Amino acid sequence: MNDIFATRSGPVLGHRPVPDVVAVLGIPYAAAPFGAGRFLEPRPAPAWTGVRDCGAFGPVAPQSARLPGAPVWSPGDEDILTVNIWAPAPDASPSSDPPSSDGRLPVLVWIHGGAHTFGSSAQPDFDGTALARAGLVVVTLNYRLGFEGFGHVPADGGTSYPENRGLLDQVAALRWVRENITAFGGDPGNVTVAGQSSGAASVACLLVIDRARGLFRRAIAHSVVGPCSSLGLAVATTHEVAAAAGCPATAEGLRSATPGALVDASDQVADAYRKNPASGPRHYDPVIYAPVVDGDILPADPLEGVAAGAARDVDLLVCHTTEEHWLFDAVGGSAGITTDDQLAAFAEDFGLPDGLVSGYRALMPHAPVLDVYLAVFGDLQFGEYSNRLAERHARAGGRAFRSRFARRRTGPDTAVRAWHCADIPFAFGNLGTACLEFLIGGPPDAEDHRLSRSMVRAWAGFAATGDPGWPPVAGPTGPIKIWNTDDGLADGDPAAVRALWSRVEFPPLRP
Repeated sequence: MNDIFATRSGPVLGHRPVPDVVAVLGIPYAAAPFGAGRFLEPRPAPAWTGVRDCGAFGPVAPQSARLPGAPVWSPGDEDILTVNIWAPAPDASPSSDPPSSDGRLPVLVWIHGGAHTFGSSAQPDFDGTALARAGLVVVTLNYRLGFEGFGHVPADGGTSYPENRGLLDQVAALRWVRENITAFGGDPGNVTVAGQSSGAASVACLLVIDRARGLFRRAIAHSVVGPCSSLGLAVATTHEVAAAAGCPATAEGLRSATPGALVDASDQVADAYRKNPASGPRHYDPVIYAPVVDGDILPADPLEGVAAGAARDVDLLVCHTTEEHWLFDAVGGSAGITTDDQLAAFAEDFGLPDGLVSGYRALMPHAPVLDVYLAVFGDLQFGEYSNRLAERHARAGGRAFRSRFARRRTGPDTAVRAWHCADIPFAFGNLGTACLEFLIGGPPDAEDHRLSRSMVRAWAGFAATGDPGWPPVAGPTGPIKIWNTDDGLADGDPAAVRALWSRVEFPPLRP
């Protein structure tokens, strides 16, 4: 059967990874952001004649990462602004969950993570087949990363270059969905935008960006990382990267550097922070790019914007893992904090109040210093920010749901914790992918598959109706869904841990 769909740019041909799902990969949603369009807002995708065969993912954004099972960037790859779609096949039996009254299905748009620097929609974690079988039309997208997407470029004569080009790409993809998703059976009025880690941070930013208003109805954010960057910090980073690239920190100088040269220079700058214990917060987390609060495209840090009611008409589902930062230690990406003096320096660098680290030590009396550090940093980076986003959204009048991923696996030689990224294969229903076994601790068992089915149902139910299957946040505390092989509801947060954070005010911007 020929699965051909009409988009505004031209017809596209999909392929069936399984008999009841059509995958349409690598559809341009905007023009290539290089050449005359480099460092500018995304431009409309050029039209094509004839049927475009969409059986392969599009090129990934410039980056140096080599991720398991995913393609790598090659110099010369330019047509990077593409979307991928998985939809129930037109001749497939309908899902047990009813679509909208006109037969259109809810849409889930996924934004990948990767420290705003690496990653792509082609990662095997994000295959949308299982979610399409659950009754969703799934869209994943590539967007500009690193300097191309989030680096500050000074104005040049009469030309100004926007901050947050990666976020603008995401907005352009959402507009493409609104204009084209009906052709794939999706409902443009029932769109959920979702993401994890820096992808979840992007989701949080989209909640408060005026240009994104009305483009989605619900949001899912797993392991939200914050806060954002100030414009001053973005300017300083540009000077560091330009120096490493050997070019002036001007628009002309930066345009003269190839995308690959700016990737290499960015890696050099990040590595220098990683190796220098005296370099402040970036020593522990050498991520040099983040959304920039510029007062225009991004008017405020999401915590502030959501608290002011910027997204009260959007339903929000938040999740974080219980042991986020242990992943970074396992892959060699975490600072080696093993002494009390190093732990004290970490707390001082982040301005943590007296008593917070000692409070964790009291809760973890037999843990080594490294584990205390990983627990504190994981909650600082992801857990507490995620919780506050949901709570402030609820206080501002929005509906918010909280969940926590706690599934672990222990074996004779290793223990796989509930660490960063481990929840995503479960939520996408992709446990059987061999290259993801590191994340979940080997081949899945029957209980893992049951947990995955529960998470897929929760995402599908939330995207369809705004109800993931448990009550929303109400008041200062509320029910929290615990994702585990014996998952259930918890009455609230561990009181002792949240009490330790009660005196911590997150800075409005990255220091």
